[in-house]
Amino acid sequence: MVEIFLIGIFVFGYTAVALEHHIKINKAATVLIMAVLSWMILAGQHVRLRDISETVSAFGRHLQDIAQIIIFLLGAMTIVAAIEAHHGFKIVIDLIRTKNKRVLLWIISFITFFLSAVLDNLTTSIVMVALLPRLLDDRADRLIFASMIIVAANAGGAWTPIGDVTTTMLWIGERISSFRIMKMLFIPSLVSVLVPLIYFTFSLNHEPAATHLRHTQGVRGGTLIFFLGIGALIAVPVIRALTYLPPFIGVLLGLGILWVILDRIHPHEEELRIPHILSKIDLASILFFLGILLTVASLEVSGILQHCAAWLDTTIGNKDIIGTILGLLSAIVDNVPLTAATMGMYSLNAFPTDSKIWELLAFAAGTGGSILIIGSAAGVVVMGIEKITFTWYLRKISLPVLIGYLAGILSYSAIYAFFGG
Repeated sequence: MVEIFLIGIFVFGYTAVALEHHIKINKAATVLIMAVLSWMILAGQHVRLRDISETVSAFGRHLQDIAQIIIFLLGAMTIVAAIEAHHGFKIVIDLIRTKNKRVLLWIISFITFFLSAVLDNLTTSIVMVALLPRLLDDRADRLIFASMIIVAANAGGAWTPIGDVTTTMLWIGERISSFRIMKMLFIPSLVSVLVPLIYFTFSLNHEPAATHLRHTQGVRGGTLIFFLGIGALIAVPVIRALTYLPPFIGVLLGLGILWVILDRIHPHEEELRIPHILSKIDLASILFFLGILLTVASLEVSGILQHCAAWLDTTIGNKDIIGTILGLLSAIVDNVPLTAATMGMYSLNAFPTDSKIWELLAFAAGTGGSILIIGSAAGVVVMGIEKITFTWYLRKISLPVLIGYLAGILSYSAIYAFFGG
C-alpha cells in the first residue's frame, strides 16, 4: 500500500511539473511538496512498525549525498553569475567575425560545445542564444542556430563531470571518475553534435549573414574574472583527484578566492560583489533539484527502484539497450530524476565506479534530452527565448539529432570495446 501511495504522489507531482506553464505553479513548489509527503508516508509506515530510526537513518544518508550536490551547484552558479555580471563572456563574443552562415554555425556550435563542458549547459545556452539577434536577421536561420546550440550545449555537458547536473550527480555519487569520463565520452559527445551539424550546414543557403555585432562594453576586471572563474571550475576535478575530498570543496575554494578579489577590485560597487550577485542566483532551480532528489531517494528507500531494475533486467537484460532506452526517455522525462532513479536502481556493489552502465547513462541522459525540445532545461529555456514550437522542432530537428544520438552510442560502444575493459 505504501508503494502505491509513493508512486501515485510521484506520478501526480511529475505531471504537475510537466504542465508547469499551463497550471502556473512553479515546479520547485511541486517537487518540495512531493518530497515531504513521500518521506512522511515512509515515516508513518515505520512509526506504525515502531521502527522510525530506520527511516531517520536512511534520510540522513541521502541528505548527506544530496547536500554535496546542492552546495556544488550553488557555488558553481555563483561563479558563473559573477562572470556574467562582469561581462566576462565578451571575450567569447569578440571571437565571432565571419559573415558566412555555414562557418558561423560551426563556430557557434563548437564554442557552445566546449564552453558547456566548463560551465553548465543551461547557462551556456542562455549566453549563446542571446548573441543570435546580433548575428542573424533571418528568423528561419536563427531557429536552426538556436536548435544547434541546444544540441551542442547538452553534448558538451555530457563529457565532463562539471558540464551537466546529471554528470555532476554521477561524479559526486562516485559512479564515474573525472578523467576517465572525459576520455571515454569526448568522441561520442562530439559525434552526436557533428551528425546534425553536418546536416544543417547543407540546409543553409549561401547568403551572407546580416550581422549587427555591437560588442558589449567591458567592466573593470572582466577579463580577470572570466579567466579566474573558468580556472576555478576547471580546477575542481584536479583538486578532487589530489585530495579525494568532495567536489564542492574545490568549488568553495574557487568561490572564496573570487570573493576576496572582487572585494578588492570593487570596494564601493556593491552590484559587482558576491553578496549582490548571490541575489541573482536561480534559487528556484536549486530547490527543484533538492525536492526531486529527495523524492527519488524515498522511492529508493521504499524498494520501488530496485523492483524497476529487476523488471528491466528480466524483460530486456542487455545493459547497453537499457542505457540507450534511458537516453530516449530523457527526451520526455527530465534527466535529473531519471539519473537519480537509475542511480537508485543499480548499486555500486553490483556496478562499481566507471562501470559501462554509468558512462553510458552519463552520455545518454545528457545528449538524449536534445531529441525533443522539452527534454532538457537548455531546450526549454531556448524554446521560450526564441519562441520555438514543439512541433517545428519535432519536424525539423529531432530526426538528425536522433541519428546523432545513436551514432554517439555506437561510437561509445566501439571505444569501450578497445579501451574500456
